[in-house]
Amino acid sequence: MKDRLFKKVFIISISIYLLAVIFLLPGVFSGKILLNQVILNFGSLQIRWYGLLIATGVFLSFYLANDTAKKWNISEDDLSNAVMIGIIFSIIGARAYYVTFNWDYYSKLPFSEVFKTWHGGMAIHGGILGALIAVYLYTKIKKNITFNFLQGLDLMAHVLPLGQAIGRWGNFFNYEAYGSPTNLPWKMYIPPQFRMPGYESYEYFHPTFLYESTWDLLIFLFLFYYARNKKRFDGEIISLYLILYSAGRGVIELLRTDSLMFLNMKVAVLISILFIIIGISLYIILSKKAKQEG
Repeated sequence: MKDRLFKKVFIISISIYLLAVIFLLPGVFSGKILLNQVILNFGSLQIRWYGLLIATGVFLSFYLANDTAKKWNISEDDLSNAVMIGIIFSIIGARAYYVTFNWDYYSKLPFSEVFKTWHGGMAIHGGILGALIAVYLYTKIKKNITFNFLQGLDLMAHVLPLGQAIGRWGNFFNYEAYGSPTNLPWKMYIPPQFRMPGYESYEYFHPTFLYESTWDLLIFLFLFYYARNKKRFDGEIISLYLILYSAGRGVIELLRTDSLMFLNMKVAVLISILFIIIGISLYIILSKKAKQEG
């Protein structure tokens, strides 16, 4: 394994993850430790774990993407500009997606609540769609750009799962994105005020945030190494990401109690199936094209 950065990333990420699982989760999952969503208060300004973890995921993903960009001869300016635009579009997409499929709830609140993302309510599928749009627009509008649309998507996709893996711990601190009631040894205690309607009498639930965070971390480690050392054609990494992430998310979503619904079906499951089909189709088409071109 010649990629020294990957070695460091692998060791550090696994070590931090294991420390969190071993020393933090037992007390919280048993209910002996109750989490506080807020880290610090500065008058009306609050620093929350959710926001801090999202920001940490974005920063680390950008740092690693920047190193890969150098290997792919992509300028740091192009990457920085694309990331800034991507973040904006991702936030808008994630919030718009969540509000759209949860409109029955938001339509009864003041319209200003739609913009209060710190109250929770961001959907990763909307964020992904927003990022895809941002990369497309940037590569089409920017002149003398050092990467094309598919390269941009590959660069995004090989670090995106890291941001997702870290961001899911924001759900942990918010006591959200958990699954159905369970008595499994790794069950998670949910305080009464955070239990979904109809589940008030249950205390322990599937820690689906942990399932997805673990899956995301594994995808990240695989794609990060593959993108830097084994990539064969543009669009390969985004194709693999859509397949791998969606397969795990679709299964985990079946356990969730807070799923967004459309026509009595879980939206995330439907989108995951669609992404898998797109990912497989894209991989086949692009791999054939790459072989034909030599």
